[in-house]
Amino acid sequence: MRHVLSVRVGPVGFRIGSDWRAPIAQLEHIYAGYPAPHGGVVDFSVRLFAARPWRRFLRPAVMIGGDYVLPEAAPLPLAQGLLAAEMGMNLQMALGQRRYLLLHAAVVEREGRAILLTGVSGSGKSTLAALLSLRGWRLMADEFALIDPATGLVHAFPRPISLKNAGIAALSAEVPARRLGPLLTNTPKGSIRHLVADAATIAAMDRPARPVAIFFPSFGFSRAERDVAPSEVFVRLTQASTNYVALGERGFDALTALVKALPARAIDYPHTECAVEQVEAAWAAL
Repeated sequence: MRHVLSVRVGPVGFRIGSDWRAPIAQLEHIYAGYPAPHGGVVDFSVRLFAARPWRRFLRPAVMIGGDYVLPEAAPLPLAQGLLAAEMGMNLQMALGQRRYLLLHAAVVEREGRAILLTGVSGSGKSTLAALLSLRGWRLMADEFALIDPATGLVHAFPRPISLKNAGIAALSAEVPARRLGPLLTNTPKGSIRHLVADAATIAAMDRPARPVAIFFPSFGFSRAERDVAPSEVFVRLTQASTNYVALGERGFDALTALVKALPARAIDYPHTECAVEQVEAAWAAL
């Protein structure tokens, strides 16, 4: 393709090609400082292309392709080309990753121990993970937690954090403008802006950690906490995994090991600073 970026995030290498320069330029900004794939060999490829040659210029529409595709996916306007690239990377991981058990979760680490933050879209886990990363925690992941079935360790996958709607304002007041990507408006999830990982996060992304707890945050409720029973945790994690079934026995063993070994708490909170306090209190009690 005419415009290409190759980048490594944790143990996974990507090659993103585009018919247009703009999405690659935006990727170069939010992935500045990330290394190239090991030996130049990538795990997954993503293509951003026009379905018809004239759609590169007239009302340009970005189709998402790659090693794995969803044929029925609708194109996005070129102004959301960065979102298309991120969706393409997510798609490759969700459909093609077989080395790690994937959980739709954010991960933060302190003192070599990691907490998994998982929940439905809109639960606030990305904003919470971003705030924790500004308060002494290491960000290990936003979109996917990578669990090694052989060791039980979680491997870092620190993509730029996708902030949405109110989360954008919450973080914009706390970080310099250079840490923020372009503002994408009128997307299927509203407004989106990426928080760029800092140098320390990128430098530490080859260091795995031992998961010690699972938290299920839920934004927009009165402050409350409760323990979550293993049976409920199992159901929630199977719903949060995109490759649990594909991994077969390895996936089942890895997921049940998490359920058996880790305490789990549901955290309801009215605002993010409250959630930070709740996470810190739960951490102190571990």
